[in-house]
Amino acid sequence: VGAFRDDEGAAPVEGERDLGPFARLESVARVENLDRILIALPASRSAEIAEAAAACRRIDLDFDLVPDLGFPFRGGILLEEVAGLPVIRPRPLPLAGWNGVVKRTVDLVGSSILLVLLSPAMLACALAVKVGSRGPVLYRQERMGRDRRVFEILKFRSMRIDAEQESGPIWARPGDPRRTVVGEFLRTWSLDELPQLWNVFRGDMSLVGPRPERPHFVERFHERVPNYFGRHRIKAGLTGWAQVNGLRGDVPIEERTRYDLYYIENWSIWLDLRILFLTLRTVVTHRGA
Repeated sequence: VGAFRDDEGAAPVEGERDLGPFARLESVARVENLDRILIALPASRSAEIAEAAAACRRIDLDFDLVPDLGFPFRGGILLEEVAGLPVIRPRPLPLAGWNGVVKRTVDLVGSSILLVLLSPAMLACALAVKVGSRGPVLYRQERMGRDRRVFEILKFRSMRIDAEQESGPIWARPGDPRRTVVGEFLRTWSLDELPQLWNVFRGDMSLVGPRPERPHFVERFHERVPNYFGRHRIKAGLTGWAQVNGLRGDVPIEERTRYDLYYIENWSIWLDLRILFLTLRTVVTHRGA
């Protein structure tokens, strides 16, 4: 691989063979018997781009033009033609169209079966919470989901009813003193999350997706994490790619967002099934709970 310099005083790029100044493109291409070149100049140098393209045509040399987009596209791009003009647009998410219907069908069937099978365990959890401490059995909290719509998430209450009276909204942490005795057990086995199967059945959430955050935290995170709102292009999940890779609780939000965006851009039904299997293994072995 070689590179032409667009400035005669510029140093060659490390790892690439220096083919000389850009002005010698035609003569060097003939001597070196080049097969193809990439023209990667900014749009502001359109005259030189046209000159390079003309030189390639004169000697029948294939060339590709690298578009000067000014910003990166995540997840790839599509090149199309509209009214004779080339247009570039982001590649649609894998969950667009029928894939979204498949995912919703799996969510509906899966949550229905699990609600029936786990109803005895959920009843036992509800009784334990009621007997273990005063307050409601279910904890309801606003979370932000797809398209930044706020919904009410359900959990078995695992903390005192005055847990945030003095501190305000904060993340739970290992050994959190605000937890009740029953709540500690429920969180160790992730049983406090079971009521969210109703959120999945109702359509607020999916079995698999980025974990939803509280609006209070979302407003903070999107200011410092690039493309943070990209997490909200799909429904939030009961479990997710970040969680099965150990990113639960109070972990760097930048790292968790990176995993969430990877999941969104690389979704497949097989990836969902893998995440559900890894979630079950994580719960059984207590890793990351």
